[in-house]
Amino acid sequence: MKNLLFALLILGAISCATKEETKPLPRIAIAGLAIESSTFSPATSDVAAFRTREGADIFSYYPFLDSASVDRGRAEWFPALRGHAIPGGIVTREAYEELVGKTLAMLKENLPYDGLFFDIHGAMSVVGLDDPEGDFITRVREVVGYETIISTSMDLHGNVSLVLAENSDLITCYRMAPHEDALESKQRAVENLLDRLESGKGKPAYKAWIPVPILLPGEKTSTRIEPGKGLYAKVDPVTKSEGVVDAAIWIGYAWADEPRNHAVVMVTGDDQTEVKNAAEHLAKSFWDVRHQFEFVAPVGTLEESLNMALESDKKTFMISDMGDNPTAGGAGDVTWTLTEILKRPEFRSESGPTLIYASIPGPELVEKAIAAGVGGKVEGTAGAAIDNRFAPPVLLKGTVEAIKVGDGAAEVEVVVKVGSVHVIVTKKRKPYHNEKDFTDLGLKPREADIVVVKIGYLVPELYDMRGDWIMAQTPGGVDQDLERLGHKRIIRPMYPLDKDMADPDLSAQFVPLSGTKK
Repeated sequence: MKNLLFALLILGAISCATKEETKPLPRIAIAGLAIESSTFSPATSDVAAFRTREGADIFSYYPFLDSASVDRGRAEWFPALRGHAIPGGIVTREAYEELVGKTLAMLKENLPYDGLFFDIHGAMSVVGLDDPEGDFITRVREVVGYETIISTSMDLHGNVSLVLAENSDLITCYRMAPHEDALESKQRAVENLLDRLESGKGKPAYKAWIPVPILLPGEKTSTRIEPGKGLYAKVDPVTKSEGVVDAAIWIGYAWADEPRNHAVVMVTGDDQTEVKNAAEHLAKSFWDVRHQFEFVAPVGTLEESLNMALESDKKTFMISDMGDNPTAGGAGDVTWTLTEILKRPEFRSESGPTLIYASIPGPELVEKAIAAGVGGKVEGTAGAAIDNRFAPPVLLKGTVEAIKVGDGAAEVEVVVKVGSVHVIVTKKRKPYHNEKDFTDLGLKPREADIVVVKIGYLVPELYDMRGDWIMAQTPGGVDQDLERLGHKRIIRPMYPLDKDMADPDLSAQFVPLSGTKK
């Protein structure tokens, strides 16, 4: 009898183990659209502005999901469409509908899903929509339903509306600016999703959402320096509390004029008290340091910036041409700064101080440069085809120094030397982020006296290259002078536009679980 009982126990154990081993992997979809869109720029972004990856090609964007990764083996994956664009103007409604429509059609092909990794930026503006990401996720929900757990990953310069918060079950954002932790944050979003599915815990029971009435540009909120550094250092510790899944602080996007544009704190978890306390702690910490946010580098007018650079003996002296920064949503073709540089007598002679300017779009001038060839003379205009509010197209008359065909962003780049200024002219606008962008054109940025880049705070490689640095407060669609931009539709009062506003209510608002709002 004992032997029979023992055998039955063994068979039961084997049966349970077999069931455990054959438990199906969770089915997880991937989708998302990412762009920062300035509503203060006359530029628009169409479908061609987006680099889209579809199906298995999406995995090339996520090294933590490559074929050999542990996370790849933890689920059955169904990548749909993930689109990403260089920041720019407002997205046309036609482009938005085409990209969203295609995403929804692809999601319908492999229903049902246990989870969905929703990879967005959070600062997309679309003609006729105040909350594109909220609209997008709502339409995704109509396809996948509310049993599917959605884990949303965002840029900390994105905006979290109540609609987006309600339809996301897990949500997180970067904790560094510049965004050196972008892939790490996306991986966290994926692993949070996998953990909840594998454990059977499902959707976190509580989501605390706190709108913080602060609207600041990224150039004042970098985590390289205080108070941003200390503020974001408080995020990870609160996630270690029992009952908290994740926590995040969104700075928001300053160059769009929509009601959702403001800072937000969100915390998710299973312990209501811990989630509430964590969210309110982070929100209060943010509000308490609001007066301490300053530009991450010295700031001046363009004239002051050039004077400082010319007087400096530090190489390379970097000047950020901030107002038309294409990495924040500027049109990229404002000519005001380059026009002012070419007026300066110091740069009229070929033997003057070496200045590299990156960059200005000028497709017609590019064609002329190709025809002239390297070493040939060229004359023509560039820029101001989209944003001519501050200066007309700039006349460039000089020598062609380099031609590069086949760049992924610019398509064609040429270097035209005018006096001692080396102007990079592109067929399509392109941000310049690293030394190779310059050396591929035969330029030596580390030996130049001055490098002027259409950017805000310097990305890591440019930052490491600098001998000294100043940010020039120049005009454009992402002007750092927010009062000069003239917001009309954001929720007021808003700091720092309303500097003497009363302290806001920063109590946690608990967002209904997805699918439960009545």
